[in-house]
Amino acid sequence: MTIHSGRPRALLRPALLTALTALLVLLGAAPASAHDVLEGSDPADGASVATAPSRITLTFSEAPTPNTATVTVVGPDGATRYEAGPATADDNRISVGVNPLGPAGRYEVGYRIVSDDGHPVSGALSFTLTTPGPAATPATSPAAPAAPATAGPPTQASPAAASSPAGDDGGGTPAWPFVLLAVVVVIGAVALVLRRRA
Repeated sequence: MTIHSGRPRALLRPALLTALTALLVLLGAAPASAHDVLEGSDPADGASVATAPSRITLTFSEAPTPNTATVTVVGPDGATRYEAGPATADDNRISVGVNPLGPAGRYEVGYRIVSDDGHPVSGALSFTLTTPGPAATPATSPAAPAAPATAGPPTQASPAAASSPAGDDGGGTPAWPFVLLAVVVVIGAVALVLRRRA
């Protein structure tokens, strides 16, 4: 008895083509759903600087949603804030002015933006000031009291607004379950056609 394999092969080709097409569509859609990520900063994360910066700039992979960025700068004591005014945006760069910094030590920069896809992204980075800034309290004598800072004193407030790790995408849906589902569909289609062929 002769077994004709033309029909199973004819069924196998469209089934595999459909499954592979679905897999490629899902893989192609994954990058489009990615959220903004922090690509760099000035000062750089972990940098040691001798001169206090007057402005901090964060660079993201894409331009965030306008008027949604918040940037905080917290001093070594974990409470004193030094950001001056609201953050401003220039394409994919977010920056904020900085009041004269105080003592030498580690300064925490917290940020929160909203990606173009609507998901919030927050994180934190830091830099170390190796030389006390203009607002550091100098040693004074009774005859020569310290003059107040001319650019406005830092304010006392809660720690940096961002508390989640850098790159936190606010709970966006990952793409890997859809890729896994597509692979299962391909395997299932091949198994079904082979069973019919047998």
